[in-house]
Amino acid sequence: MAGWRVQSVDLTGRTAELLGLQPTGSVFLGCLLDDKADGWVRDGGGLVFPAIPELPFDAYRGRLYDADELYAGLENGYDATPDARIYAWSRQHDEKGDTSRTLATSLHDHAIADALAELPDEEPWVGVMGGHGVLRGDANYRAAVLLGRTLARRNRVVVTGGGPGAMEAANLGASLASYDEADVDAALAELAAVPSFRPSIGAWAAAGLGVRARFPGNGGVSIPTWFYGHEPPNVFAGSIAKYFSNAQREDVLLGRARGGIIYLPGAAGTVQEVFQAVTPNYYGDAATQIPLILVGINHWTVHLPVWPLLQSLAADRQMTHSIHLVDTIDQAAELVS
Repeated sequence: MAGWRVQSVDLTGRTAELLGLQPTGSVFLGCLLDDKADGWVRDGGGLVFPAIPELPFDAYRGRLYDADELYAGLENGYDATPDARIYAWSRQHDEKGDTSRTLATSLHDHAIADALAELPDEEPWVGVMGGHGVLRGDANYRAAVLLGRTLARRNRVVVTGGGPGAMEAANLGASLASYDEADVDAALAELAAVPSFRPSIGAWAAAGLGVRARFPGNGGVSIPTWFYGHEPPNVFAGSIAKYFSNAQREDVLLGRARGGIIYLPGAAGTVQEVFQAVTPNYYGDAATQIPLILVGINHWTVHLPVWPLLQSLAADRQMTHSIHLVDTIDQAAELVS
């Protein structure tokens, strides 16, 4: 078993097979083992990381989340779902300063990063960032839907921060890539009946799940975080890599979007993501640049004057060729296609 890495697998019925192998160099992460097999592995030079009890999540999970898992039990209210229970657990243990909490969440986030790395990347990943406050039914929401749909139709993998608003819209658009304009209008009209996750996350998520059932499709990837647990994850991403650590989540999110990043109008979180992604371009050479596109001239020059600062940073550097300011989603899509 040298080199084996077995993660979150029930092996209680495989004792005889395990006893016939040499365990030196093997690692078992959160697996279920009979006492005899557990002793055999440990005594033979293998490592056994036991499951951590009393957690509302699997710290060693071997796959990413999906909306059905995170929202299981939604018919009993959002508070009954795994997503809500995990967030409540994280807040409780944050307040206690519990070191067992940091161990459990670090193991979980390591497992999520490992599962995310296993996703295929034959097609370029394009990040779409934007504010969580954009309402369903709003013109900006529709624009983000059309952007996600356009990118997916051009064989780009749409990756977002996984929350509501513009992020949800981009994942929704990717999931509607195979549908016609009438279907897009129908999906948007249905969602507009519940424009926000406030006051009811349950009603908001249920509306999204209803649209997803009516128009099934792969909405790309989302990378949300329980650090912002008050912002529920949208249901349209095909794969959900939800982290506890926001810092790790941001780094992974921006690092995977090698096909470019499109910034729709947003506030503090979106501004943070702009400058976090700009830093590698600023210090990088021509070969390491990725396109960074800000959408909304008035927003990024007047309301939040990020663009003038980017221009100053880019002066006389390779970065000057990788930053762009446009006013429409069609212009943005062209720059990453």
